[in-house]
Amino acid sequence: MDLTIEKLVYGGDALARLPADERGRRKTVFVPFVLKDEQVEASLVQQKSEFARARVRRVLAPSPARVEPRCPYFSRCGGCHYQHASYEHQLEIKAAILKETLKRIAKLQLETELQVHPSPPWNYRNRTRMRLHREPFALGYYRFGSHSLLPVEECPISSPQINRGIAALWQLGRAGKIPEAIGEIEFFANAEDTQLLLQLYIMDGLAPAALQEFYAALNNALPETAGLTCFLNEPDSNAPRTESLPQLSHGAAELTYHTADHDYRVSAGAFFQVNRYLTEELVRIVTLDRSGRTALDLYAGVGLFAVPLTRGFERVVAVESSQISHSDLQYNPPQNVKAVHATTEQYLQRSINTPDLVVVDPPRGGLGEAVAQALGRLQAPRLTYVSCDPATLARDLRVLSAAGYVIEQAHLVDLFPQTFHLESVLHLVKQ
Repeated sequence: MDLTIEKLVYGGDALARLPADERGRRKTVFVPFVLKDEQVEASLVQQKSEFARARVRRVLAPSPARVEPRCPYFSRCGGCHYQHASYEHQLEIKAAILKETLKRIAKLQLETELQVHPSPPWNYRNRTRMRLHREPFALGYYRFGSHSLLPVEECPISSPQINRGIAALWQLGRAGKIPEAIGEIEFFANAEDTQLLLQLYIMDGLAPAALQEFYAALNNALPETAGLTCFLNEPDSNAPRTESLPQLSHGAAELTYHTADHDYRVSAGAFFQVNRYLTEELVRIVTLDRSGRTALDLYAGVGLFAVPLTRGFERVVAVESSQISHSDLQYNPPQNVKAVHATTEQYLQRSINTPDLVVVDPPRGGLGEAVAQALGRLQAPRLTYVSCDPATLARDLRVLSAAGYVIEQAHLVDLFPQTFHLESVLHLVKQ
């Protein structure tokens, strides 16, 4: 079956149309690893009532933007989606998806220029999480479209230090020196890419002696290892996930992450931005030229935005629900930051004075209707929305637009090259 690719959509797939059926309908078909206007030979892998999915067998007419993927695991690994496109074209894809999503869901046509901030396209990740397999040992990621493990011995989007960590774990795993209780390992590298903090996810207990022995073996193979911290890995279920707290640690339980203007303590289990090249640029975009009496930083994490906001505001209130991140939030900022341990929804239910600026950096699920409506009622003159999902951003903007907010500036900050994920920053003003 031959298909012509119409466009790329959020999630990594492209959209094409099947031949018309007996009623003249052309069902949508989603195809991965292709580019707009390409002609491909494909085979169907799934048929639903409203759409289908297909797999490319051969590219008949390639796009001029098509390039040779750099990673040997690309298209088999579920981590990357755009390595077959030049980096310049990846930015064009993401800009088009962001604009189209805002128009389709929020009914907003961007009147201002979308400012695009590129990243070095490789070795940018400072945090990488991988799964382990036994008999034979393997370390890797999920296969594309699957929950089976793909063994991976290098990751070109992860930092050089993380890749050295991956190599060291393969060495120890083949030698049988990794405790069986460990199911997943997450690497976190500091800004200079000279130290690693490892988070170990275990399904049951791990004896302190076994952890100490593993730490000694790992430190011998990889002296840059600062410390190990164990977390319980919750079994898969439909129940809401709760925050996993540290169970056991050896060596350091946190790293100091240096930026041009500030240092941040980041503990194992705390959230921090993953692009080691664009963290400072993201902070600049969010906080530059913002000033007033009070700023409200919601979903504050360890204080990435709260700390620099103190340069322009007399008082900053930073709200964070994670116990681990809140502990770092209390440690990191100057005295004119008030760190509040609460969910954003809980905090906004309180009687609070209207701030001059609100910064929100919610997780992928976005604000949600209740929080978006509460922010509308708060009526701050300026609101900056940092988003990692254009669909939930657009949904929330419908509520904020109804409350009188309009987009003053729009930024696409490419924190995730080679993947479909995109980060955006919208500066909103109240009319």
